[in-house]
Amino acid sequence: MYYIGIDLGGMSIKAGLCDENGKILLEEVCPTVRTEGGDRIIRDMADLIGLVLQKANLKPEDIEYAGVASPGSNDSENGVIIYASTMPFLHYPIAEKLREWTGIRKIYIDNDANAAAKGEATFGAAKGYKDSLFITIGTGVGGGIIIDGKIISGFNYAGAELGHSVIVHGGKPCTCGRRGCLECYASATALIEQTKEKMKERPDSEMWKLVDGDIDKVNGKTAFDAMRLNDPAGKEVVDTYIGYLACGVTNYINIFQPEVLSIGGGICKEGDYLLKPLREIVEKEQYSRNGDKLTRIKIAELGNHAGIVGAASLGR
Repeated sequence: MYYIGIDLGGMSIKAGLCDENGKILLEEVCPTVRTEGGDRIIRDMADLIGLVLQKANLKPEDIEYAGVASPGSNDSENGVIIYASTMPFLHYPIAEKLREWTGIRKIYIDNDANAAAKGEATFGAAKGYKDSLFITIGTGVGGGIIIDGKIISGFNYAGAELGHSVIVHGGKPCTCGRRGCLECYASATALIEQTKEKMKERPDSEMWKLVDGDIDKVNGKTAFDAMRLNDPAGKEVVDTYIGYLACGVTNYINIFQPEVLSIGGGICKEGDYLLKPLREIVEKEQYSRNGDKLTRIKIAELGNHAGIVGAASLGR
């Protein structure tokens, strides 16, 4: 059986042909042209699907279904993109358009983080578990909730915005309009800001050497690299950052008590340098710490393929 997963991003559209085990057999990509309206984006998406089918020597009827992982709020029941702040879509009938332009009968759509959560639950770090949470750390903090194997996104399809839960009352202003959201403190963007602030305070820090004296070269690895060089300032940044992330993770575990909570995004390349101290804090602070069953905190496994594989799992 064959499935197609579409990862709609701000810079590119990726289409992948997947088998029943979530393995990507063939992948194509094109730029996302956002200046010419929604129809242009969906036309390009349909053309990518056509190219994948052609290269695989398959017909639309050979595809069980196609799934789309899209930013924004998506009506998954009716196949409509309700709103996406980074895309020219407003109540856009994407499933209907794709059926018409590709000939594929079944089209599923969901928020990109929800799709990634479904992918991890179906093929990745949460495979074999009914209840799981997924957090992705990048420019912001996204999330997905899987309960009894199903995506939970609320009655209006705008739920699971885990990055927009407040951890510091009256804290830093967030792009969502609130103050003190987890995204302001635990995103990769926030980590970079925290690193720069500490470097300005500590001109003797190894972090300056790591970026050749150019603060604009700071990235999400800088503080972790400095910590591994036994730099006190780097360790302070990492400890503070992980403390913020642990606060959010503990909140989610206390609310949902999932069997697995997986974390994705570039920051996860730090592996145990991230997970070990994070787990230590959560184990001390979670409400269920004295129970026999505790949530497993893991690194997400799908990596850069989370969009395609997640989209290809939406009909499961």
